[in-house]
Parts: sequence; C-alpha cells; structure tokens
Amino acid sequence: MTEQPTTTPSALKRAARDFGELTAVADRGIHLTFTQLQDRVRDFAAALCTRGVQPGERVAVWSPNTYHWVIAALGTHYAGAILVPINTRYTSTEALDILERTKASALVVAGKFLGTDRYTLLRNASPTLDIPTVIRIPVDGDDAETYGLLDFDDFVSLAADDTRAEADARAEAVSPDDISDVMFTSGTTGKSKGVLSAHRQAVGIAAAWADCAEVVSRDNYLIVNPFFHTFGYKAGILVCLLSGATIVPMAVFDVTEVMASVHAEQITVLPGAPTIFQSILDRPDRPRYDLSSLRIAVTGAAAVPVALVERMQSELSFDAVLTAYGQTEAAVVTMCRTDDDPVTVSTTSGRAVPGMEVRIGDQGEILVRGKNVMLGYLDDPEATAKTIDSDGWLHTGDVGTLDDRGYIDITDRLKDMYISGGFNVYPAEVENTLARLDGVAESAVIGISDQRMGEVGHAFIVRRTDITEDEVISYCREHLANFKIPHSVRFVDSLPRNPSGKVMKNILREEKS
Repeated sequence: MTEQPTTTPSALKRAARDFGELTAVADRGIHLTFTQLQDRVRDFAAALCTRGVQPGERVAVWSPNTYHWVIAALGTHYAGAILVPINTRYTSTEALDILERTKASALVVAGKFLGTDRYTLLRNASPTLDIPTVIRIPVDGDDAETYGLLDFDDFVSLAADDTRAEADARAEAVSPDDISDVMFTSGTTGKSKGVLSAHRQAVGIAAAWADCAEVVSRDNYLIVNPFFHTFGYKAGILVCLLSGATIVPMAVFDVTEVMASVHAEQITVLPGAPTIFQSILDRPDRPRYDLSSLRIAVTGAAAVPVALVERMQSELSFDAVLTAYGQTEAAVVTMCRTDDDPVTVSTTSGRAVPGMEVRIGDQGEILVRGKNVMLGYLDDPEATAKTIDSDGWLHTGDVGTLDDRGYIDITDRLKDMYISGGFNVYPAEVENTLARLDGVAESAVIGISDQRMGEVGHAFIVRRTDITEDEVISYCREHLANFKIPHSVRFVDSLPRNPSGKVMKNILREEKS
C-alpha cells in the first residue's frame, strides 16, 4: 500500500495515478476523470500564477457546490496559496468582512445564483473593493454587469506552458505544515474567527473519515453538505480524492432532486442532517426512484431517533448509518463505525477517530486533543490561547459524557450556540446586529426546538421605541444569513440577570418552553 499523502497536491497526484480513468466528478452532465481533474486543477493553478497570485496568499471561494468549486479549491492549493471558503448564505457585509480580514488576492464567485448576483452586492457594499483577480462561475448563465470579471473558462485559458511548470514546482514545494485553508466560524463574542488548518490536517481529517465510513473507489458520493463547510470540503471533496470515489455535487438542496440524483448516479454515500433522511422517508413519490444503491449514511448536528436509523436501514437500504461529532476547530472528532447498532448510533456521536483523543473536563466539558486540532485562529493569539490549553487540549464548549467504550454523548452546550438546519448559530452575533437597530434597547437570543430545522432563533427584546416584530426580522434579513434570522420575537420589559449582570438565558428558555 502506498504511503498516505500529506498535502492536497500530493493527494491529487496519487489519485490521478491510482484512479486515473475513474470518474472523479459528475456534475449535471459534466464528467471528469481523475486524470482530467488533475489537468484542470493544474491549469487553474497556472492561471493563478499568470495573474501574479503568490504562494501563501489567500484565494476566497464564494459559490455553491459545483465542479468549479472543486477545481478552484484544489487549484488554489496546487499554486501554493491558501483557500478561504465563504458561506453562500452570507450577506455581502459578512462576505466583505472575510475578504478584508484575509486580504484575499483572488475571489472565485458565483454569477447570478437563485436570483442574486453576489459580486454586484459586494460592489454596492464597498464601491472601492479592490481584489486583483475575480473569477466568475456562470451558475445561472451570463450576467449583465462584468466589472472586469474573468469568466471561469476564460480564466483557466490563461494557463501557459511556463506557468504550468511554475505551478508544478509550487505544488511540489507545498509542505504538510503549510496552511491549507482559513475557515470562518462565529465566536461567542459575535466576532467571526478564522480557523487555520495545515495540509497534513486537511488530508488527515479526510483519511480518518474515509476509514471510519469505509469509502472506496466504487462509491458515488452525493455531496449535499456545502463545500464551504468542513463536512462538504474535507469530509466530502478530500475524502473522494483519497479514496477514488466520485464527487457528485448538489448546488441546491431539494428532496426530489436528491432522490433523482441517487437514482441517476447510483449514489452509495449520502451524508447529511437527519432532516434530509426524514424528508426522503416522508415523500409519497419515493417509490418512483430506485434508491437501492445507497450504502452509507453519515448524520448528526441534531437528535437522531432510533426509529429513524432503523427506517433508514430497512426502507432506504443503507448498510450502515453513522453519526459523527466535530467543529471547525477540529473538523471530525468522533464517529460511529459501520458495525455499530442503531441504539449506539442514535444515542452517541461515536468514538474518537484515528489520531484524536477525547476526555471530559471541568463542568462536563468535552476536551479534544490530537494531530487534527487547528493551528490557531487567524490574527487572534489571545482567543487561540483561551481555546487550546498548554497541554494541547481544545476546549469545545460542549458538555457530554463518555462511556466505557469511549463513545461520546453530547448532552448540552456551555456556549449559547444552537444549530439551525445543520448550521451553527451564535446568539451573540445576532444580538450585536440587533443592537444596531433603532428602537432596540437590549436583546437576548436563544434556540428553540423546531420540527423541520432542529432549532430556530427566538429573540427577547427590550424596546427603546415602538418597533414591531416584522421590523426586527426585516432588519435581520438585511444584515444576517437566513439561518441566523430569529423566527420569532417577544418584547419584554426587562431581561433576567444574575448579580454580575449577565443575562440568565436558562430562565428565558424555561419561559419559552
């Protein structure tokens, strides 16, 4: 068996050698073999060289799941640059903040997508925006405004023999300890944090995930999880790159489209939030589609009832259903294994993946240590030191228990974060946004149970002037990604506080329950 790659360029090179003519990507009629994928990635990297992007500079990608994202991400690494994924649900204000903080020298952005032209919104938010290279992915066809953008194919055509040679040299020079990506996650203070990971960690995470899920080259992997998230990027794209499985991207989640893709592409691996599987099971038109190819499901980010696991295996033909636990700072921490029973899958989040340790610390907090824990936060050594202690333990802020088999059960959160539709929402960020709305004196946001989304936001607001719930939600819609927007508002005379002045959200939760 060949040695495990420790950088994405070396993983791509090995994939082209070992899986050459197998299909690497199947995306709406576009099929690329691993050999062709390597050629496209090499050309993208060469084009970055042509445009003057240097090793160590940041390249941002703000676009939905398509084959372009795969090429752009791997091409960025191949050129020795650092990938900065941006959440497609972010507003222009949120995206602009990331672009400015990372000093991105290139941006790969979707053209019109779901009726929105993201780059036009960016220009409107900051008319003086200056990113030397902006590459547009034509998701929904041509766009009226160009602003000097390079369409994806035109950009790749900038590759020449000399810059391909330069790209090859850069790819060879990438070190396992070089930073591969900066992935942003909101913090409890409301200020987003950029999580720094090395190539050895990105590849190591993917290798551990592929091993636990037993992904192989004959698998077809429908990636519903967004590429901007570790689940779609590291536990998706990179898993396929290492195992030789086929990447089947899905740009927009739709239950019917999921079933149609499983039918048409003979999908075998389908990870996602529990709501995806529940939605499929509940669809009356499910018998119209052949879903018998399904083999492995990986789920989590919300409660997984035993009955759901059993139905997934009996009605959707999954050989194994796995749950997993992780966070951006450590990506994948624990996973179930393919021989775990439905009760274990339902009541735990698995045991530590290879290379990771888990223990329970003070107040029942889950602590994590291992080779895949982040390098630190971008430009924030103070926050890094608070999160990773002197012994290397990452303090997750989650509370749980560990059984004698090493399986973890997450029971609560020290932090106020809640999960809506599979996305982490940090109330402090929403509260900071509400503080800028005229008429709001103070606010507190909590997550409440929701049958479809798992949890949704509920805002308690002390008014300064006579504002309405519609005005509050409308304001949030302008300034926050949709999964962060409170679904309901309650106006109160005051917020309950402890002697130190901290809002007692446990009382608010009790009042709402």
